[in-house]
Amino acid sequence: MAIKLRLLTKRIFIFFNILAAVVFLLACLAPYLNPKDWWYFQLLGLGFAVVFIMMVLFFIFWLFFKPRYIFISLIPLLIGWKSISVLFAFNSPARFNYNKPDDVLRVISWNVARFVEWKRNNNKGSQTRLKMMDLIKDQNADVVCLQEFFHSTDSVYHDNLNYVMGNLGYPYFYYSWDDDGDRQWVGQAIFSRHPIIDSGMIRYPRPGMPEALIHADVVFNNDTVRFYTTHLQSVKFGKEEYRSLEKIRNREDSILQSSRNVFSKLKRGFQLRAQQADIAKEITTNSPYPFIFTGDLNDVPNSYTYFTIRGLNTQDAFLKKGFGIGRTYSALSPTLRIDFILPTREFSVLQFNTIMKNYSDHYMLVADIQLRKDSTGTK
Repeated sequence: MAIKLRLLTKRIFIFFNILAAVVFLLACLAPYLNPKDWWYFQLLGLGFAVVFIMMVLFFIFWLFFKPRYIFISLIPLLIGWKSISVLFAFNSPARFNYNKPDDVLRVISWNVARFVEWKRNNNKGSQTRLKMMDLIKDQNADVVCLQEFFHSTDSVYHDNLNYVMGNLGYPYFYYSWDDDGDRQWVGQAIFSRHPIIDSGMIRYPRPGMPEALIHADVVFNNDTVRFYTTHLQSVKFGKEEYRSLEKIRNREDSILQSSRNVFSKLKRGFQLRAQQADIAKEITTNSPYPFIFTGDLNDVPNSYTYFTIRGLNTQDAFLKKGFGIGRTYSALSPTLRIDFILPTREFSVLQFNTIMKNYSDHYMLVADIQLRKDSTGTK
């Protein structure tokens, strides 16, 4: 009886290991399949980190109990190495050195979530806004790329453009000016301590949100570097969708309807971001200068969005100098790295930092980047 039980247990483990391996390999296809036709593969890509951890656990289990079965996990893991390589940064943890040589560009990318509070007052939200401004100032960055940047010319609301220019010391800027109401704007912004000699913007087509991809050409040490920043289509989960996720988690009776609500928004987000990513790739490919692409892509590394925008010519600053999974979004899951700094290969990434302060729902990214000596700010 004991022998039969052990045999049954082994077969169950083998079955679930094979199932996990199949799901893992299908998830590895997500970056290469356009969500317009294959959106459900992006769901697997979204959960790639979880499936990867399961595969590693199966590998460790067999290694100790039945080593000959490790290949059920090992072979898929080797096949999917490219997807694993963008999930986890295999560098030694290092303290960020705030002393910066003059020939090094320090770059910030941060989704500031409209700085939390719009109105001028002294409530908790406005105090958080001031902490966010101080955090930006403390980094002593050369260029600051911000998404969901709120500004108003109405004296009732915060004038964030002039605050950043005057109080934080960034005299040059370019802003997308997305109209958000009477004398209120929210969009993408690039601030610089060095002259901006050119700038531009392209708006992504409807039916997505009125998001923009903006760029600014910054003169730094007699070289010109182009900075891009963008915010791609979000899933737009509201209270109803978060309640639906809770129902799914708790397996309530309305789980089918709850799932439909969630999957409908996920599908729409995948497909719109894919379209936006294709546009961003086409635009950046034609850059006349070495560039640094920043932004909130609202997609994980193992996605069509990330692989399309990153392409062959850029590197991921976090993967170069960060450590671990690199979570950048504070809600839903600890595996969500959806914000990025992507310099072209004319640059060297010297150090990277994710500042995990719960001011915005995103964390600030900071990178020190240096133009290689054999490169110039022209193409």
